[in-house]
Amino acid sequence: MALFVIADLHLSLGADKPMDVFPGWNDYVQRLEKNWNAVVGPEDTVVIAGDISWAMNLEDALEDFAFIHSLPGEKIIMKGNHDYWWSTRNKADSFFAAHGFTSLHILHNCAYRVGERALCGTRGWLYNSESEEDKKIVLRESGRLLASIEEGKKLGGELTAFLHYPPVYDTMECRELLDILVEHQIKECYFGHIHGQYAAKKALVGEYRGVRMRLISADFVNFCPVLVSQ
Repeated sequence: MALFVIADLHLSLGADKPMDVFPGWNDYVQRLEKNWNAVVGPEDTVVIAGDISWAMNLEDALEDFAFIHSLPGEKIIMKGNHDYWWSTRNKADSFFAAHGFTSLHILHNCAYRVGERALCGTRGWLYNSESEEDKKIVLRESGRLLASIEEGKKLGGELTAFLHYPPVYDTMECRELLDILVEHQIKECYFGHIHGQYAAKKALVGEYRGVRMRLISADFVNFCPVLVSQ
């Protein structure tokens, strides 16, 4: 029972917003499907850390979720900044149940135990939050991360964090979220959001304040889920 992670699928199977127009994104759905099937088995779990579908609502995301459900393994889904279809966890759970998407699960103010790990996380926010509105969002995201971590502690196992936004980027950091990771002695944090070779060079990949950071945006990992543990 292996655990994998990937972010930023940016699917638009039910909408006209293809990513193929961007460098490196040619045939990305086919590449993702091929790579996923090659490494993920039916007994495995994959965390998808945000920016899953370009759809504006759940109904418009139907084809995207049907595609994800058709892939092997259980999928734990998080919110990204472009997931406009996202409303509430209950609405998503009801939508998945109504369409038989039994392999899809929402990570939001909760946690999941997979093997020896307790999976926690939230979307996160900007690492240069200066406006009052940004500060309010960071405060909410900090509360969600804390709630998720507390649920994870109840499940036991090693806490592993997943964010959509990087907690550290270039010379900047989202201190509020980073402090929570450090305080709760979380050793691994996986994040997405960053695209393109130039931007990826500024993403911190490696250990920072005792937390090992890893970028797992789909284009950065060649559209193949990354192994977290086996």
